[in-house]
Amino acid sequence: MTKTLALFDLDHTLLPIDSDYEWGQFLVRIGAVDKDRFEKRNAEFFAQYQAGTLDAAEYLAFALGTLAQFPRTRLNHWRQQYMDEVISPAIRPSARNLIESHIKNNDLVAIVTATNKFVTEPIAKAFGVDHLIAALPEETDSGEFTGGLIGAPTSGEGKIAHTENWLRQMNLSFDSFDDTYFYSDSDRDLPLLSKVNHPVAVNPNSRLTEYARTQGWPLMHLFHD
Repeated sequence: MTKTLALFDLDHTLLPIDSDYEWGQFLVRIGAVDKDRFEKRNAEFFAQYQAGTLDAAEYLAFALGTLAQFPRTRLNHWRQQYMDEVISPAIRPSARNLIESHIKNNDLVAIVTATNKFVTEPIAKAFGVDHLIAALPEETDSGEFTGGLIGAPTSGEGKIAHTENWLRQMNLSFDSFDDTYFYSDSDRDLPLLSKVNHPVAVNPNSRLTEYARTQGWPLMHLFHD
């Protein structure tokens, strides 16, 4: 069994963009949602996120409620277009190489993100990561989105709870590993960063940079956008 667990945040850590915000902007660009109303609300939530004041449950109600407005087949088509036009050009070799170094070492690798699974599942696959811990949209029996969230948000302390639950399903825990890594850009991820024995501040915001330096954590810059 692998002795190393490697966990990665997604937005601004592996990607130089916020996949959730950009998905909203993509919907505006293709005319799927009302530009003025949606763009204003999306920008408000993004500003709250940057300021560290975002209510994750409130934002997910907005994001998942948007998904529920459209048939799943249409959403799947738009998601592929989004991947081709927005995400694929944003994936940098430096981020891909970091993940591949852990995969080649036979480490257990997962992306742990507050963004919902519908948006992030193909992004994890594009990075070659089999395990994704993300906010789970509620679906009907036929696979349509209801606008609801299954369980708690996967942010802050929630990242620990969801990761522990994922490990428990494999009869594992954090203590099953000699080395545990978590790579993140944000001080909002301090709970999980503090949980592992190898926290790495990647493209860190100013608050995480300051905290990481006081703790002697390594700082890594995968890109400078």
